[in-house]
Amino acid sequence: MSIDLNKIGKILRDQAYIADKSVEMSVFLSMQLEKPLLIEGPAGVGKTEIAKVLAQALDTDLIRLQCYEGLDATHALYEWNYQHQLIYMKMYDNGNVSKEKLEEDIFSDKFLLKRPILEAISREKPPVLLIDEIDRADEEFESFLLEVLSDWQISIPEIGTIKARSKPHVILTGNRTRELSEAIRRRCLYLWIEYPDFEKEMTILKTKIPGLDQKLGEQICAFMEELRKLKLEKTPGIAETLDWAQALTAMHFTHLDKQIIEDTLGVVLKDWQDIRHTQDSFSELLEKTGVVSRLS
Repeated sequence: MSIDLNKIGKILRDQAYIADKSVEMSVFLSMQLEKPLLIEGPAGVGKTEIAKVLAQALDTDLIRLQCYEGLDATHALYEWNYQHQLIYMKMYDNGNVSKEKLEEDIFSDKFLLKRPILEAISREKPPVLLIDEIDRADEEFESFLLEVLSDWQISIPEIGTIKARSKPHVILTGNRTRELSEAIRRRCLYLWIEYPDFEKEMTILKTKIPGLDQKLGEQICAFMEELRKLKLEKTPGIAETLDWAQALTAMHFTHLDKQIIEDTLGVVLKDWQDIRHTQDSFSELLEKTGVVSRLS
């Protein structure tokens, strides 16, 4: 699918994703150059959402590989369905099937469990391959991933080499829980996404929650802007802002006050120490320059 730069922003907006110019340019260049896009930033700023809306916009499948410590090539590429293979072998124990024929049958595609990367390169229509939280995987997995991203082919000893039918659109995300290798960074285009400023977050709220009261939305965004400046264990992202706005709208609130914030803080913060710290900082939060005028 050929897309020019001017259409990228519209495509994202049509999927209700509010994107900066840097996001639009990065997505466009990634598609034009057929290179993976590495997106880093704090948790909850919409990194994964880019892959989701891109798949929707391109009318293609989203294939997700969730990374974790200990992830290896087997779980990313393929596995053999050993149970079905054993059942099949027992069916032919008393038959006249040759060993060569039996091996050919049990190591065929119908017994192959395709994991995300093999699934992605097996599609005729390029899917969006999301490699989520790559920084949670080990360095050994990074090395393996580099090889796949370079050659776009996978060798299966029992079958042979499977080459990509088409290159998937690849998006990698990371929260910087560890530093990624220079090799993986060189292989990708790079995009950093920060928490949204007041205007952008307000635009997101109005887009996602059409019935939101204007004053309430402004107060929520002002409070979140100041809340993120505190030293928290788990700083709330855009998802928490949306949850909070939806909850307050459902309860028909049209403004914020100290009691409402205290009663609903568990929607925004998911750590008891963060809640305690925020409660201790209420006076400071509500007296910050800009916040007072917006919350008044």
